[in-house]
Amino acid sequence: MKLQLLPSSFDEDGRSSVRQHLATFVINGRVSLDAGSLGFAATDEHRDFIRDVVLTHAHLDHIAGLPLFIDDLFATLREPIRIHAIKPVIDVLEANIFNWQIYPRFSELSNSFGPIVEYHELSIGRSTRIADLDFLPVAVEHRVPAVGFVISDESSAIALSGDTAEMNAFWDAVNEVGDLSALFLECALPDEMEELARASCHMTPLRLGNELRKFQHSDCPIYAINLKPIYRDRTIDQLMALNDPRIRVLDVGMTYEF
Repeated sequence: MKLQLLPSSFDEDGRSSVRQHLATFVINGRVSLDAGSLGFAATDEHRDFIRDVVLTHAHLDHIAGLPLFIDDLFATLREPIRIHAIKPVIDVLEANIFNWQIYPRFSELSNSFGPIVEYHELSIGRSTRIADLDFLPVAVEHRVPAVGFVISDESSAIALSGDTAEMNAFWDAVNEVGDLSALFLECALPDEMEELARASCHMTPLRLGNELRKFQHSDCPIYAINLKPIYRDRTIDQLMALNDPRIRVLDVGMTYEF
């Protein structure tokens, strides 16, 4: 299984930077997990092959690039873009994004080959096959309905929390996986912003360290994701101060293979 975090910000020279404003993880070059920067950072190859988009929740930094990605492909799609999400997320997209006021309701439109968008409702705790991968949605704790995922194929399994505060159901599902190749956990804010982290249901390094006591895979690499860009350096320093050799920060643009 291959995973890549797409870039979403630029440095002073106009090149993609390490800072992550938006969340888009491309798996095996065919599935987009979240779509924050999908319309901006997708390559031509991504546009040729990604037809399945799986969403953790409906906050803007996880969906902002989805309308533009669909728009770019509108005339050439020979099969619809399939949006996989729990029902509350689909409802938000239809009511607040694809509502003819913010953007066209693509689910009502077709091109010369057929429909443009299909919604596929995910059920928490029920695995779904998407592009040769099994996605198990697991409830997490955020300010809006949100899920993380255990994702597996014939040879490997990974788990990704999406945005979350402390959680239990996610750990129950992750700990049941016999051989977990990697764990991806959000860590949005530094420890000194604990009050904001609690109000917004995000992790800090200290809170993440406490949560990892629930994690039973002692040798599994742990990648911190969704770091707020303005606090990135401070958050990384505090993550490294946890002195957990499993913890690292996911690099933007690098393709990881598990």
